[in-house]
Amino acid sequence: MNYQETITYLYEQVPMFQRVGGSAYKEGLSNTWALDEHFNHPHRSFRTIHVAGTNGKGSVSHTLAAVLQSAGYKTGLYTSPHLIDFRERIRINGTPISKEYVVDFVEKERNFFEPLHPSFFELATAMAFRYFADEKVDVAVIEVGLGGRLDCTNIIQPDLSIITNISFDHVQFLGNTLTLIAGEKAGIIKPHTPVVIGETTPETKAVFLAKATEVEAPIYFAEENDKEDYTGVEYELKGIYQEKNRRTLFTALPILEKVGYHIDGESVRNGFAHVVELTGLMGRWQQLHSYPTLVCDTGHNVGGITYVVEQLQQQKCKQLRIVIGMVNDKDISGVLALLPQEATYYFTQASVHRALPAEQLMTLATKAGLKGEAYPSVATAVKAALKESLPEDFIFVGGSNFIVADLLESKVFLD
Repeated sequence: MNYQETITYLYEQVPMFQRVGGSAYKEGLSNTWALDEHFNHPHRSFRTIHVAGTNGKGSVSHTLAAVLQSAGYKTGLYTSPHLIDFRERIRINGTPISKEYVVDFVEKERNFFEPLHPSFFELATAMAFRYFADEKVDVAVIEVGLGGRLDCTNIIQPDLSIITNISFDHVQFLGNTLTLIAGEKAGIIKPHTPVVIGETTPETKAVFLAKATEVEAPIYFAEENDKEDYTGVEYELKGIYQEKNRRTLFTALPILEKVGYHIDGESVRNGFAHVVELTGLMGRWQQLHSYPTLVCDTGHNVGGITYVVEQLQQQKCKQLRIVIGMVNDKDISGVLALLPQEATYYFTQASVHRALPAEQLMTLATKAGLKGEAYPSVATAVKAALKESLPEDFIFVGGSNFIVADLLESKVFLD
C-alpha cells in the first residue's frame, strides 16, 4: 500500500472518533497494554510531559514543545485531532512523521493488531510511542486524547502532568458534571509527580486536591501564580484565552527546571515567539486574510466559544460575519446562545459524518435570534462571506475543528 491507501485503510478498518464519534470510543486500556507489550514499552525510553484539559491543551502542548526544541532537546509531540493530514499528530522538532514510517508500521504490524480491533487512537498512540523511541527523542510532549484516566496515553510516567481546565465536553463519556469530568482528567495525576492545574472552579479544585493528596503529588495552581520567571516574552498565539495558557506555561516551566530540564530565558522567548513555525500549529486565532480580516479558530464547545466571543466583541469592524458549523454531539444550543446577534451568519457543515446539517443548524440558530443563510460546504460559505464583505469587515470561521480543517484544505481564502 502507498501512504494514501494506508491512511484509507486505517480510517476504514479501525473506528476513528474524529470521523464517527462515540462509536469509536473504547473504554479501558486492555488494547493499549497489549500494544505496549508488543512494542516493548517504547515510552519508557524517553522522558515525557502529559497534558490534559477540555480547552487549551493543544496550544500548551505545542508551546511546551517549541520551548524544549529551542532549549536543544530532540522533542517529540503527539497531539490530536489532525486538521489536514494524519502526520500532523506525530512530530519530532516540528517535522511530521514520514509517510514511509506510517506505511511500514501498518504493513509490518497489521497481523498483530487486526485481531485486537483497536481504535484509531489506540493504534496512532502506539505508532507515536514506537516512532519516538526509534528516533531516540530526548522528551515527548503527549497530549491526552479524551478525558485522562482511561485515555490510552495514560500509560506513561511523565516528569510533569498539566491539566489546563475543565469545561463541558464529551459528557457522554466523562460525566455530566464538572466534578465528574474533573475526576476523569485527574486520572493523569501520578504518584509523587508534580501536576500543574491551569484553571479551576471550587468543585474541580477540590477534586484535583483530593487526587494529588491521595497519590502524594505536588500540585500547583496557575491561578495562584502571579509571577513570571522569564522576561520579554512575546506570545505568537493570539486570543484572550491564550493568556490563561501563558500563565499555565509560566507555572510549568520552572517546575521542569527543578526536575532537571535546562531551559533558559532565551529558549522560552524563542519558543513562545515562534511556536507556529517550530511546531506547525494551526487554527488558533489564525489570521488567513486581510481586507477583510479573516480569522479561524478551533474552539468548539461552550468553554472555548466563550473566549472566542469575548475576542470577537473586541474586534473593531464595520460588519462582523461568522461562518459556523458544528458536529452533532456538542452542546449546540449552549454555543448558539453565546453568539453575537448583530453578526451576519453563514451556516455550513464540515465534510465529516458527525457534521450537523447546515439547514438544521440554521433552524436552531434562527430560534436563538441569529440571522443568516445556509451553505452546503465551508468553501461556499467562506466565498459568500468574502464576496459580501467590505475591506473593513471581519470574518470569523469556526465552531468545529472540522470546519477549520475544511477551510485550510480548501485554501479558498487565497482566491
